[in-house]
Amino acid sequence: MSTRTLIRGGLVITAAEETHADVLTDGERIVALAASGSDVAEGWHADRLIDARGKYVIPGGVDVHTHMEMPFGGTCASDTFETGTRAAAWGGTTTVVDFAVQSVGRSLREGLDAWYAKAEGNCAIDYGFHMIVSDVNESTLKEMDLLVQEGVSSFKLFTAYPGVFFSDDGQILRAMQKGAANGGMIMMHAENGLAIDVLVEQALARGETDPRYHGEVRKALLEAEATHRVIKLAQVAGAPVYVVHVSAQEAVAEVARARDEGLPVFGETCPQYLFLSTDNLAEPDFEGAKYVCSTPLRPKEHQKYLWRGLRTNDLQVVSTDHCPFCFSGQKELGRGDFSKIPNGLPGVENRMDLLHQGVVEGHISRRRWIEIACAAPARMFGLYGRKGTIAPGADADVVIYDPAAEQVMSAETHHMNVDYSAYEGRRVTGRVETVLSRGEVVVERGEFRGRAGHGVFLPRCTSQYLN
Repeated sequence: MSTRTLIRGGLVITAAEETHADVLTDGERIVALAASGSDVAEGWHADRLIDARGKYVIPGGVDVHTHMEMPFGGTCASDTFETGTRAAAWGGTTTVVDFAVQSVGRSLREGLDAWYAKAEGNCAIDYGFHMIVSDVNESTLKEMDLLVQEGVSSFKLFTAYPGVFFSDDGQILRAMQKGAANGGMIMMHAENGLAIDVLVEQALARGETDPRYHGEVRKALLEAEATHRVIKLAQVAGAPVYVVHVSAQEAVAEVARARDEGLPVFGETCPQYLFLSTDNLAEPDFEGAKYVCSTPLRPKEHQKYLWRGLRTNDLQVVSTDHCPFCFSGQKELGRGDFSKIPNGLPGVENRMDLLHQGVVEGHISRRRWIEIACAAPARMFGLYGRKGTIAPGADADVVIYDPAAEQVMSAETHHMNVDYSAYEGRRVTGRVETVLSRGEVVVERGEFRGRAGHGVFLPRCTSQYLN
């Protein structure tokens, strides 16, 4: 018998509106909303009552860029699907879309099946997959059609990491043409990897080995150049393109220019680019290694352009690119050679709170917070209606959020399986209080009540921005 939950008295915030309403769930779905205190709401009865007076009632967050158990540089991301999805739930995120990886010379199916096996039975929240295409050929292009039919409807390619993930312009064009035909969204990591490798070699030859040089060689102009190039390739192919982890003012400008021309070009940024900078990369005693990620952190002046892009909808989504490596034993692999530092930051637990801090500081509105963290990512990748909103028929993924609570971010209190916090000591206003995932309470007032295996795989339709 399904459990009925009544969430009473909160300010319900979606991307479309804010209203004081009661929310009724039955089993895994939201079944009704009604104005708080109305005769309709007062007549509801439920097995469980949640008092949300003075709190926000928001959709569960949708993080469409995570890397659980991701192999990189001879090591592996420290969060498993179990620990990473549990941490996501603590932070108010109830859906992640992770990246399955094709190895060069192997099929897409082999890579996807490996990620199915990693995730199945281990996730605390619902999950889907994108497919990293490392080897574009006639066989893998045909497989893309099959994966779209299976609900894996987005494919990531790289202009970076020669010898590992890199695709040349011809391969990218072929994949984009396939996406134009089958409705799959092509996601691009846009940096000029061939040029970056030259600059890395030259920097190391000069004895420039510290973490800060990671940011200096991965120049903003090389992000902008690659962003411009993939947009033009998509235009030739007649395909949409989604540029991941946009970090630089110049790259934002390329996305904005394309959108001004009416092209189906979309941009994502991440909290690290909104709150961290090259000052962190330059921290002494190798501490800067904690902040090595790609695209890299930029000087602080880039942050205002990213926030502006989020306000103007030139950037549509904020994801985390959660790919944690412990400082001890993993980031330390790059002592004496910044190019050997595993690229990635922890953050899946921090995204909703950091973006709420953007509301507190006046960068974005409350509805825009929900748009970029919940609704737009769900819509971008074929999950909206089920995820990303609070409405009858949607999954009962609901977060009770205390906008007045204060917290200090720290590795001592976070739940990610990593030995440092990228936001250590940062004081923010707002905190997740209760989290429901498909009607089950998974976090409640400082206690985790979820379980591995509750999360289910989500087959996705094609992008609802394009339907």
